[in-house]
Amino acid sequence: DDRKGGFGSAPKFPSPHNLMFLLRYWKRTGDDWALHMVERTLRAMRDGGIFDHIGYGFHRYSTDANWLLPHFEKMLYDQALLLFAYLEAFEATRKPEYARVCTEIIEYVLRDMTSKDGAFFSAEDADSEGVEGKFYVWSSKEIEDALSKKEAAAFRKMYNIRPEGNFREEATGEETKQNIPHVTRTTDDLAEEMGEDKETLMQTLESARQKLFSVREKRIRPHLDDKILTDWNGLLIAALAKAGRVLDNSDFVTAAERATEFVRSSLTDDQGRLLHRFRDGESIVTAFLDDYAFFVWGLLELYESTFDPKYLEMARNMTNDQITYFWDESGGAFFFTAHDSEDLLVRKKEAYDGAIPSGNSVSMLNLIRLARLLGDNELESKAGIIGETFSSEVSRMQTAYSFMLVALDYALGPSHEIVIAGEASSDYTMEMLRSLRERFLPSTVVLLRPGGDVSKQLNSLAPFSKFMDTINDEATAHVCTNHNCKLPTNNIKQMLELLGEEETVAE
Repeated sequence: DDRKGGFGSAPKFPSPHNLMFLLRYWKRTGDDWALHMVERTLRAMRDGGIFDHIGYGFHRYSTDANWLLPHFEKMLYDQALLLFAYLEAFEATRKPEYARVCTEIIEYVLRDMTSKDGAFFSAEDADSEGVEGKFYVWSSKEIEDALSKKEAAAFRKMYNIRPEGNFREEATGEETKQNIPHVTRTTDDLAEEMGEDKETLMQTLESARQKLFSVREKRIRPHLDDKILTDWNGLLIAALAKAGRVLDNSDFVTAAERATEFVRSSLTDDQGRLLHRFRDGESIVTAFLDDYAFFVWGLLELYESTFDPKYLEMARNMTNDQITYFWDESGGAFFFTAHDSEDLLVRKKEAYDGAIPSGNSVSMLNLIRLARLLGDNELESKAGIIGETFSSEVSRMQTAYSFMLVALDYALGPSHEIVIAGEASSDYTMEMLRSLRERFLPSTVVLLRPGGDVSKQLNSLAPFSKFMDTINDEATAHVCTNHNCKLPTNNIKQMLELLGEEETVAE
């Protein structure tokens, strides 16, 4: 939809993994139309009623083609996957608006969807007091009563607040006298119309938002689905860990680590096997493929954000368990249920990337990344088998397998392994890492060898990196393509040239 972004008409779903694939297609081909599709969609969603402009976070989907009237439920997995999409758009373009959306999503999740132990709840319902959206909508009078005259005027104009309401009843088409805040103009245009500078207007709108948030907090909230699911927590762990390194915010990484520790301590049985669900102090249900795949994704992101080898080791061990319990030796790829699951006549094997990417699609990408981090060709061959297993299905309907195409993009290359040898506390090591983290490098993994005990652990985990040391005791980059390595360099510009990067950021 070139007018309002997204795909198809009504209802319209965010489909963030479609956007993640398009960003890789743009990176591979330089096709600016692919980037345009991503940006048009991300901006339209952030401006629309599908985004909660008062308390942040995204609703489930839009019932109309304009992103105005949402189904008001909020799902943890949507927050995680949309966080990924906005993060990658920020990496590709360096436009601050995308970074701001990322911090807004995270603020919502950490405030409203996080348990006291640091794990993440599943969802917030759409309705309260028996009425869908009642918690989120506003009459024009409620806005006026809560705000100063100046704030109300600015808020009404910015978010299209009308006395008759800004949406109609779906069934009858009648006026509702209720409003869903959504952006209908730019702050530049509104500042000019109101005769204010942009910064002053932004402060006025933020003051209004905070006051309306305080008023809304006194309302009866939608029901919180407080199940803690391993797979959905894995997605949020991955997104938070990536956000921490891309946005240079250690608090986000800490939140990801807390949730990881919860999964390790409360969603793992005595034999070290994952469980699927935790609620009211009880962990039940043997894990499914998605639990392993999404949690491993989180561990891989945590490793690259912390360079703590324990996360790399956990990712390797969990992946080995996943292969043991779910791999189909005769037919290839992973079953959805473990081989020792009870009462299963038929074991499903799924690849369709629906509201959430499939466990096989995520596993294909995990296996490639882990293979490159560890130098393990056996893992890479299994990734190839997944692609072969579903190749005919993917070729028939590519748009149904967009996350598998993300994995395929990595598999096809060009891709890189980068080993940075240098003390983690060194300014130059950090500058070298920062130059990588400031770029969109979707087909790249990074190892850090800081010396000491950490490097000894890496000698065991990733033996290919054993002799990759510093040059002249200065942070040094070893840039490899599928473990075929160029001459090492401690010059950041040369490192970027070896990656084919230099200064490639979208205009």
